[in-house]
Amino acid sequence: MTLVEFVMDKLDDLKGTDIVHFDVREKSSVTENMVICTGTSSRQVSAMADNLIAECKKAGVETFGEEGKNTADWIVLDLGQTIVHIMQRDAREMYQLEKLWA
Repeated sequence: MTLVEFVMDKLDDLKGTDIVHFDVREKSSVTENMVICTGTSSRQVSAMADNLIAECKKAGVETFGEEGKNTADWIVLDLGQTIVHIMQRDAREMYQLEKLWA
């Protein structure tokens, strides 16, 4: 199982919705993959981030950074070759990351 498959599987287990993956090797110098997922509330977004970090640690996947925990409308997790964006619906619609990276 690849890191992207692992992340997408865990986000699905955590009830994330609209989970998408982009291969951004040609567009980014900082990562190879981007995963975007939606949570229903700041509580769910925060819990998904915490649980994903815990699952990564269990699997031996290093987490390099985390941003957005204070407001939890958009949390970014840096897993090295994969960046994970966990967003509330309003933030996802406003920033439209799919249009930037697709």
